[in-house]
Amino acid sequence: MAADRAYLDHNASAPLRPAARAAMAHALTQCGNASSVHAEGRAARAAIESARGQLAHFLGATPACVTFTSGATEANVLALAPTIEVGGQPRNFDVLLVSAVEHPSVRAGGRFAADRIEAIPVNVDGVVDIEALETMLATHRKAGRKALVSVMAANNETGVLQPLAGVALAVQEAGGMLHSDAVQIAGRIPFDLEASGADLISVSSHKLGGPQGAGALIVRNDSIRVPPLLRGGAQEAGRRAGTENVAAIAGFAAAVSEADAALAGETKRLRTLRNQAEEGVRTTAPDVVIFSGAAERLPNTVCFAAPGVAAETAIIAFDLDGVALSAGAACSSGKVGPSETLKAMGASPEIARGAMRLSIGWDTNESDISRFLEVWKRVYHKLGRERRERAA
Repeated sequence: MAADRAYLDHNASAPLRPAARAAMAHALTQCGNASSVHAEGRAARAAIESARGQLAHFLGATPACVTFTSGATEANVLALAPTIEVGGQPRNFDVLLVSAVEHPSVRAGGRFAADRIEAIPVNVDGVVDIEALETMLATHRKAGRKALVSVMAANNETGVLQPLAGVALAVQEAGGMLHSDAVQIAGRIPFDLEASGADLISVSSHKLGGPQGAGALIVRNDSIRVPPLLRGGAQEAGRRAGTENVAAIAGFAAAVSEADAALAGETKRLRTLRNQAEEGVRTTAPDVVIFSGAAERLPNTVCFAAPGVAAETAIIAFDLDGVALSAGAACSSGKVGPSETLKAMGASPEIARGAMRLSIGWDTNESDISRFLEVWKRVYHKLGRERRERAA
């Protein structure tokens, strides 16, 4: 990142780690197809399988449970299937229940028809209402319907952590299966697939400093098989056809390895920087709203809004002054409109329109936070003054 810029949008995409860049550069010098049996092909296959092992170890899975994809959106769509094979037997799901604060690729329902998708409500902090989920599951079970449930591990906009273990227990008792979008949590705080209770999780390379264009779907055990989206060759053990992107997968693995080695200290470091940013935001604007501030959150995310300060205007001002933030989720930040996440949390339209997200990561330092707070003072006071002048 340029020295005259403070990049604070890691939840959208983290800067590429040097180790990932080096791994990709090396992989690009190789010419083999991983499905070929000659030496060059075996070298490409070895790189993929090494990466598969690293990712599995990182998330508490076994290598056979990892399917590489083009990213988390593909992994989410792959996972959300009305029929999933378990132990060689098909399990059919009549409905898909997703939390109201999911990423659009989950809210869209994957391969479920629109009339078979239902939203699980959340509280004012954006935390899933487990009692409401239990009621929904009981209603469907009484009617003879099986449910697939998808609840993200951590929200991309607010950073709120979901009670996955409690969600998993409710789903298991109802005879369903649980998928979790674990994109934002991986590499920021420790995460273990077995402890989470999820049956399937999706992860992404570029959120933790790997390249864009790589992700994975990981299942609890290799008896779980999801019907492929892409059919053709036998790549990825028949779970996803198509020649693997060896360079992106190698970069993904290098980023995972670096994130894993630094995780314990990194979580503490990020939390310290986040708290500095949050305290500074409050000092400048006592009327600021910190979304999900009362809930357990990722150590790297602050979602905030100040009454009368429009996010689209503030984000441009930040950018012109050398600070990169997001207004809501990156996947929809090019559109001016209320956040579906904040709407589900009951935020007023005025406050939701002002929502900005600061998200930090591996290359963030104290000078970045200091620069952000300096610019925030100017932006807040300028836009606040304009607001008062309009009101007068």
